Amino acid sequence: MSAAPSRATALCQDTPSVGDHPTFQSIPELDGIVHMLTCGSVDDGKSTLIGRLLWDADDLTDDQRQSLARSVGPDGIPDFSLLVDGLLAEREQGITIDIAWRYVEAGRRRLVIIDSPGHEQYTRNMASGASQADVAVMLVDARHGIKPQTRRHAAILDLVGVRHVVLAVNKMDLVDFRESRFRQIERDFDTLAKTFGFHDARAIPVSAKRGDNVARRSPVMTWYRGPTLLERLSAVPPRTQQSDGPFRFPVQTVLRTDDFRGLAGTVACGRIAVGDTIEDATSARRGVVARIVTMDGDLQSAESGQAVTLVLDTDIDVSRGAVLGTPGQTSGLAQRLDARLLWVADAPLEPGRRLLLRTAADPVPVQALRIQAKLDLDTLEQSPGESCSTNDLVIADIVLARPSPLDPFSAIPAMGAFVLVDVLTGATVAGGIVRAIAPFEPSARERGFHLTQDLLAADLCRGLGPDDPEFKRRADAVVRLFEAAGLDVGLDRTLHRHG
Repeated sequence: MSAAPSRATALCQDTPSVGDHPTFQSIPELDGIVHMLTCGSVDDGKSTLIGRLLWDADDLTDDQRQSLARSVGPDGIPDFSLLVDGLLAEREQGITIDIAWRYVEAGRRRLVIIDSPGHEQYTRNMASGASQADVAVMLVDARHGIKPQTRRHAAILDLVGVRHVVLAVNKMDLVDFRESRFRQIERDFDTLAKTFGFHDARAIPVSAKRGDNVARRSPVMTWYRGPTLLERLSAVPPRTQQSDGPFRFPVQTVLRTDDFRGLAGTVACGRIAVGDTIEDATSARRGVVARIVTMDGDLQSAESGQAVTLVLDTDIDVSRGAVLGTPGQTSGLAQRLDARLLWVADAPLEPGRRLLLRTAADPVPVQALRIQAKLDLDTLEQSPGESCSTNDLVIADIVLARPSPLDPFSAIPAMGAFVLVDVLTGATVAGGIVRAIAPFEPSARERGFHLTQDLLAADLCRGLGPDDPEFKRRADAVVRLFEAAGLDVGLDRTLHRHG
């Protein structure tokens, strides 16, 4: 007599095939890619949820299923977290440390799952993953409900522009699948979500371990009539590019040969076509697009998200870090910013710390950074403050050493997001977004050091005339060195910078 099938084998047999579940019907082609972030506090079950999703979606190899079947516990259910927690340290500690990427076919969507850490120590990793997400699945333990880390994650999602959020109220089996407990957490989540700018936010009761309302409807939570988690994720619109906004083209490099000069980069917003006039936001120099070159040949037009090389009808003096737009619609030259920051450095902000602001444009030294307010994670209210430490979310006033082409994040995210970098160590200390900019006013500009022609001619450029290209090249090099050290340098009007 053959042995009875194990509970793990039975579980595998109960899992629907691709054709058995209406969400996974055979389709001719995919209708978009959706990047999904999972986040929440430690032990809320993120890795288990993703593992269960992969298992129920029939998105595993036979070897993976057989390996997981060997992890069956006394309850007859495999340890689904083993499908996700790839680092040895993660398995030893039972937590997620680094960002993990997984892929699932969900109806007419391909889900790119970004599993982020829940521990407060790794909030910076969560923020990094959130910057790539279209939708976020926030997990909470049904026994504990909303926690301060949940509020912090919601604030970070709002900070980086995630607008679709799902709250997975996990471990409903540990509260006897009580509707009253779910409704209380749902009300708390509604209050939390209204604080931020989410387009849609809803809660779903799940048991990741058992699979209730993950890919299949729960047989015991019949009081819940909303979509399963997978059905909800399948309905999230795929990422769209900003092709209808004003044209933005940060120059990444200048390509030169004997008879060719092109400005290479990726269109950050809007569209451009052969024959259009472009303008450098900083210098106001203009040119007409003569060619749009790609590896696959020339194009007549390009739009947001496309990497291209623009060839102009005239050589304008721009280099890496310049931001091109169309006349009358270029990025604003900002020297003072109203910003929101997530401070990720281990050490708190110190007065006078030398920082660089890195955006899609050229890095710019920070002349002054003043904390105006801090987000209280218990009340979600802003309280006055002058300092910040690790994982603090703050409102800051930033003054740049020189004007930089920027846009508010709400208008053009690609041109309104930035990181702050320590000048001496090169470490990232904060990430943030531009809430508003103050226009550049040349008369109000204060300089820390004035570099004159006489100073250069007396030593570094001795023997060179002021019109000598080498004189100007050395002047440029000195300015770049000072700015890399975080010092504001003013040039004599008879000198000018070259790309």
